[in-house]
Formats: sequence, C-alpha cells, structure tokens
Amino acid sequence: MVKKAVRAIVQGTIQGVFFRSFCKQNADFLKLKGHVRNMTNGNVEVFLEGDHTAIERMIQILKKGPEHSQIKNVVVEEKKWTGDSDSFKILRF
Repeated sequence: MVKKAVRAIVQGTIQGVFFRSFCKQNADFLKLKGHVRNMTNGNVEVFLEGDHTAIERMIQILKKGPEHSQIKNVVVEEKKWTGDSDSFKILRF
C-alpha cells in the first residue's frame, strides 16, 4: 500500500444534502481514515489518509457528490501522513 494524505475543500451546494454522511459512507467503503466537516463559509473540508488508489477514487467521488448536490470545485492539497486517525469521522464545526 502506498500511503497518502490529502485535504480537500469541496465548494458548491453541499450543505443540507447529507454530504458528510455521503463522505463517511464512501470513505468507510474505501477503508480511508480522516474526517469531514462543514466550514463556516459553506464549503466542506475532507481530510483523508489511506491507500493512494483509494484516495484518488474518493476524490473522483467528491467531484460527483451525492444526489441534490452541486459541486463547483474540489481543491486538493497533499498533506503529511500522520497515521493519527483510527477511523473516518463526521466532525461538527
């Protein structure tokens, strides 16, 4: 497994459409660790750690989004692998 960590900021109509639950369901399926949280500016932050291939797949899933979402942009930045996360969590602000 090639380990990778990224922070993705998802922009668009994504709050109020179960976006965080959508992220958790897909991250759990792909065996990724990290978190998702709403930001005060209306964007959603997704932090992912796991296998490189699974993260690339998750980024494609984020770009599509759940039903009723309108994804305008996904800004992805590489982060340093920490291994601190033991699961994928939905955070409240």
